[in-house]
Amino acid sequence: MTAVDTNIIVRLLTGDNAAQFQKARQVFASHDIFIPDTVILETEWVLRFAYKFKPAAINTAFTKLLGLTNVRVARPETIALAMDWHQQGLDFADALHLAACHEQSKFLTFDTRLVRKAKGFSSCQVESP
Repeated sequence: MTAVDTNIIVRLLTGDNAAQFQKARQVFASHDIFIPDTVILETEWVLRFAYKFKPAAINTAFTKLLGLTNVRVARPETIALAMDWHQQGLDFADALHLAACHEQSKFLTFDTRLVRKAKGFSSCQVESP
């Protein structure tokens, strides 16, 4: 199993550098790939800020990427839940944090916007301390 960094995934998804795109394609074509949660989180940030991808485009890209038969993540259910909540309007990072804590009774944050927006997404209560 070969783990990949954000820049490999970004090149594969955007094709913005032809030589690196070809190398990234070759990596994905010739290895079993592991993508850490932290790389998924950073990839979403890069796609959103640097490439101006909208949430639907990010989720489509992630769905195709994570649907490849040779790609694995540590917690597929957590990533899938975060992607679903992201599609429904939560910030991706917030959705991933909340999905990772989904089985906990409480998630504390000073982010009042997250407290307000998270209602109904998780059985984990999101509140300010």
